[in-house]
Amino acid sequence: MRTEVIVVGAGPTGLMLANELTLAGVPVVVLEKQHTRSTQSRAGGLQPRTAEVLDLRGLLDPLLDRALRRGEFGGHFAGVPVELDCRTWQTRHPYPVAIPQARLEAFLEQRLVDRGVPVLRGYEVSGIEQDADGVTIGDIRGSYLVACDGGHSAVRKLLGVPFPGTAGTMSSVVADLTLASRSDAVSRSSEHFSRYIRHAAGFLGILHPIEGDQYRLIFGKLGGEGPDREVPVTAEEVDEALRAVYGPETKLGELREASRFSDATRQVERYREGRVLFAGDAAHIHLPIGGQGVNLGIQDAVNLGWKLAATVQDWAPAGLLDSYHTERHPVAARVLRTTRAQGVIMNPSQDENLAAVRDMFTDLLRLPEANHFISGLMSGLDTQYPGLGPRMIDLDLTTPDGPTRVSRLLHSGRGLLLSLDNTPRSIGRWADRVDHVTAKADTEIDAVLIRPDGYIAWSAADGQPLETALTRWFG
Repeated sequence: MRTEVIVVGAGPTGLMLANELTLAGVPVVVLEKQHTRSTQSRAGGLQPRTAEVLDLRGLLDPLLDRALRRGEFGGHFAGVPVELDCRTWQTRHPYPVAIPQARLEAFLEQRLVDRGVPVLRGYEVSGIEQDADGVTIGDIRGSYLVACDGGHSAVRKLLGVPFPGTAGTMSSVVADLTLASRSDAVSRSSEHFSRYIRHAAGFLGILHPIEGDQYRLIFGKLGGEGPDREVPVTAEEVDEALRAVYGPETKLGELREASRFSDATRQVERYREGRVLFAGDAAHIHLPIGGQGVNLGIQDAVNLGWKLAATVQDWAPAGLLDSYHTERHPVAARVLRTTRAQGVIMNPSQDENLAAVRDMFTDLLRLPEANHFISGLMSGLDTQYPGLGPRMIDLDLTTPDGPTRVSRLLHSGRGLLLSLDNTPRSIGRWADRVDHVTAKADTEIDAVLIRPDGYIAWSAADGQPLETALTRWFG
């Protein structure tokens, strides 16, 4: 089989990347070693910036139909009992979207299937050959390969790519379950994440309702090492944790899905090795706290997708593909530092010194300026790349074709030159990869050039010629 891009891994990162490449007209094949998709909820939500990114492609509204009912609660940092307020970031989506990872994957995969993109399940990668012209896996040949196959990436191991960082110091469990009975300590409705955290009898427990009679439980022992990741989670240990944290009245009904995780923190040094690139957990892993993993991966995919498409289609300017590493590696490195800090501030050990730090941090988060900073960091809304402007605000627009929004003009996955002073500007030789729209909006901006991933590449106030920015980003 011959294709342009081989994507290894059918998780959110790989599926989103394949959708981005397909939107750009690039042939792609997705390989996944699991025969069937896991039904475990795993990651439970989308951060505001990820919601914006999905809105840029017209994917958010159909996903909201699959989302869980959730109150308008802000996110959290380390389980501190102060809601993060993203409304100060001028976003249409200031609250996390509660959608289990399995539903997100099913949605993204179905879009690929509907477009005739091969998603080959039960395909385990056992060998990779890379040369100057492409990459071969078994009988599949592509111009490029993107490893999106998770923290234990087979691609990364086969290529001998180092994964430096720190090993895990704890072992915890996440489980989807039902309850045969429950005490008053068990939440019955949607609340801020901080309300679910409990410590008792040597355990940390986080139990919250998902949908119907299903709950999600995260637990770990506060002292000593836990079982290895590969050891199956038993109903007996889940029941023990439930009784210890929530009282003997709380009993396990059915254990539906469960897995183990740790606080290991690692990141590859380079996101590109020749014609192989890394994204999502294959590129970076961290303690799963604060809803960061899926969001990092999807934003990796949207940053990489249009750049890889441009490279395959032979119009990419010099250095465009390498800018994926330059832009995304620091973003993930910051998230890794943030999750480390959360692991300390969450203070499961109840150490008195750490408790004092947590109390002080709680007071700080109540200050609007501090909350704005942390909410931007946790949501991804503050992400800004070197040499670029910030993300483009999703303004309401009035165009010759009627009212619209900035996000709707980016559904094509192309660049966008937006003239808000009603002055037509020449696109010239870039017309096949950049759309030009004149519009009116409640803003002082005269004109902006927006990259396909929603970041401002040029503004009329910059002082540099538009042609310079067009050449830099669109060849």
